[in-house]
Formats: sequence, C-alpha cells, structure tokens
Amino acid sequence: MKLASLMKLSFFGLTTILFRREDPLIGSLILTDRCNLSCLHCAVSMADGAVYSYETVREDMKTLHSQGVRILFFYGGEPFLWEDGDRRLRDLVIEARGMGFDLVSVVTNGTFPLDLPEADLILVSLDGSRASHNRIRGDTYDRIMENLRQAPANNLCLYMAINSINREDIEAVCETARTTPHVEAVSFNFHTPYPGTEGLQLSREETLEAVRRITACMAKGEPVLNLCSALPYAAAHRFKTPCRQCVVMENGKRWICGRCIDIEGLCSACGFLFAAEFSLLFGGNPRVILDFIKTYGRYLLKGSFLMGARPE
Repeated sequence: MKLASLMKLSFFGLTTILFRREDPLIGSLILTDRCNLSCLHCAVSMADGAVYSYETVREDMKTLHSQGVRILFFYGGEPFLWEDGDRRLRDLVIEARGMGFDLVSVVTNGTFPLDLPEADLILVSLDGSRASHNRIRGDTYDRIMENLRQAPANNLCLYMAINSINREDIEAVCETARTTPHVEAVSFNFHTPYPGTEGLQLSREETLEAVRRITACMAKGEPVLNLCSALPYAAAHRFKTPCRQCVVMENGKRWICGRCIDIEGLCSACGFLFAAEFSLLFGGNPRVILDFIKTYGRYLLKGSFLMGARPE
C-alpha cells in the first residue's frame, strides 16, 4: 500500500468516526461458488456451480468503486477456479488495481499455487494442525503447506475459523504462521453457524477460552492479525451489526456486511472477526482505534504485505 493510499483510507476512517458516516469502504466480491473441496463448516460452496463472467465481475467492481469501496476482497467458492475465456484471477486483480482500489486481496483454500504477487494480500485457509485441518477440509494440509513454501511473494496470511473440532490448535497455527516462509501472520475467526453447520459452533465457555488463548499468543509476540481489544466484544457479540462500512456483491446483488444477513438470527451469532473489528473501529471505540493503529502499523513499518508485495 502506497503512502497516498494509506492517507486516503485514514481520512475515510477519521471522518467516518467523527461524523458517524455509514458509507462503505470494504467490499467482498463473489466470483464463483465452484469449489474443489467440500468442507464440513461450509454451507455456500457449489450452490449452483455459478461462474460469473468477466463483464459481470467488472461491472460489480465498478459499482463497488463508485460507492466508495477502496479495499476489495475476491472470494468464492474458490476464486482460483474462476476463468472466463483466457482470463484468470490474476487479470481481475490487475483490473482492480487499475480501477483504483487501494488494497486488493484474495481469500483462497490454498490448494492451488499461490503465484499471485500482484495481490496485496492472500488469505489462505488453514484450519488447524494436520489432523484437524484434514478432518474439516479433506486431505489437503500437506499440499497447502507446500504451496505456501513455494509462493513467490511475502503477501500471505493464514486464515483460521475456530470451531469445535480445531479449537485446541490455536497455538499450533500461530507457530505455523511464524515459521513458514512467505507467511506474515494469521487471522482468526470463530465459526458462524450457517444452517446445517450448527454442531461446529463454540459454546460461550469455549469461545472465551479461545479468546484467552489468542490473547496469550499475542502477548508472546506471535504474528496474529486480529485486534486484541476487540476480542472480548466479539466473544460476547457486543458490537453493532450489520457493519455498514462492509458490503458484499455477487452477480449484481449487494448485501450490507455479508450474505448471512438474509438468514434470520445469524447476525447475532456472527463469528467474523473482521466485521466485529471494523464495526467497533468505525463506531469510535477508542481502545480499538489505538489497537488498530498499533497492530496494522507494525506491518506497515515492517514493510510486509500491507505495503504491497506486487511488482509496480
């Protein structure tokens, strides 16, 4: 991320807090619901096998940009499966950069080569140690680890959804993030109980224990890209939902915060920590604001993925 982009985003955040604006800043764009995996916790992959055309995706990008979104995430299904003719995910990332998005990220299951230095950040799902991860996602752990090691740029962040299967693996995933080449950090979420996946949801006691363990990892200096100050609020669901600064688009349809807003009662069980953190941040919580500056500033000063790993 260039200094000019950082200043623009900081101005947006400041004015949002001061004037209680609800304009969107962060957009998630669904490219396809095709996926090569059938994970236990997932209730959305392969809904109808849709792969949206380049023109459809480009129009969605233009819509998001015109509405003020400057931080863009590409999602699936599995986004590396997206294609339209000879166009691939790399072409969309480059298109987004040219369109004026300041931070362009991809969320992937990591089973495809992570050869995408043009992206500012690639969030790679790793749901625990080998045994837990493979129980949740199939026999993919070793392939993902090899793809992480072979990646061409230091723009990777592990992405773990904590559930009833892998809740004992928090420290192990922190160690993996610290010791694996090209990986800069790990970002945690709690399982959101989409219909059919309720059995994976943590109890209140298990959630509080997970918060204590994540906090202890942070205190030891593990590379965790979460806001420690926001964790107690997230565990108790004491944050405003939906987060209106976050939007999702898929095939021309737009949701505030996330598609889960359509499912009655699911907002109150949200485990998506980014949503909690940004809701508290833009709501003006002073501890979260200071924590955001400290946590993300550490990576900016370090010159890692938030500074942009892509070639100019």
